[in-house]
Amino acid sequence: MPREDISFQTADNVTLRGWFYKLSGDNSVLPCLVMAHGFSSLKEMDLNTFAEYFTSHLPLSCFVYDNRGFGDSDTKEGQPRHEIIRTQQTSDYSDAITYAQSRSDVNPDKIGVWGSSYSGGHVLWAGAVDRRVKVVLSQVPCVDGWSNFHRLIRPDFVAGLNRLFQEDRLARAAGKPPGSLPVVDEDPHKPSALPTPDSYQFFTGWGKNSNWKNNVTVKTIEAFREYHPSAHIQHISPTPLLMTVAENDVLTPTDLALEAYSRALEPKQLHLLPGGHFDAYSGPNFERNANKQAQFLREHLCA
Repeated sequence: MPREDISFQTADNVTLRGWFYKLSGDNSVLPCLVMAHGFSSLKEMDLNTFAEYFTSHLPLSCFVYDNRGFGDSDTKEGQPRHEIIRTQQTSDYSDAITYAQSRSDVNPDKIGVWGSSYSGGHVLWAGAVDRRVKVVLSQVPCVDGWSNFHRLIRPDFVAGLNRLFQEDRLARAAGKPPGSLPVVDEDPHKPSALPTPDSYQFFTGWGKNSNWKNNVTVKTIEAFREYHPSAHIQHISPTPLLMTVAENDVLTPTDLALEAYSRALEPKQLHLLPGGHFDAYSGPNFERNANKQAQFLREHLCA
């Protein structure tokens, strides 16, 4: 599937880079699906597979980009790489929509957003507050950072993390480099952002086959705890919402996603996938997952 290397500017003048997909030789003005990855992940970590599937099965273009400070994208001058601040990433989604609207081969009135895991929460937020969004696809989403944080972190580790957050703030205020933590660690008793066995397996596998780096700033973890992306989920309506939830998700827990979905208003669809968090991306679940998402896009964005 042919793709075009692109870049665009955010509202605070950061250059983000990605790929634009559409069928070769198709000069039509098409709907566009804006896609970004989850916590620390890069666009080549299976987002290309989804974009290729959608553009080969639908009259649709896909715009995939790396989040700021990750992969091929820049970060703001003076700010660290590998820092995830939700207000910046959700704002960047809106700037990506603006870029898509500026293209002559995109129908500016037919733009959807797709996100997975952490960005699955971002698209819930963007779909509620940015009325240019015409369809929302939220896959295995983080919906409640506070609850999610306390599911992932053992209670006896929380006090130590709170001390780490304070020490990092004081150090940064004194002009020292920001502290960092690994995203994953083989030993779940050691500090990491995503202390689940399936997270370790997924990310270390990609670490051998991509430019993914195993670190995020300490501030990233503190910012994750305060994030509540489903707070406005009821305001997505009347924009159509498809939420894809894994039945045995321990990273972004299944029950939290289902509770958030219950608060969304119509029109909405729920797709339950067998397996855990990362089974949505590849393997036997991929065709089932991508086909359902393509059907939803055909009905609500490509009609």
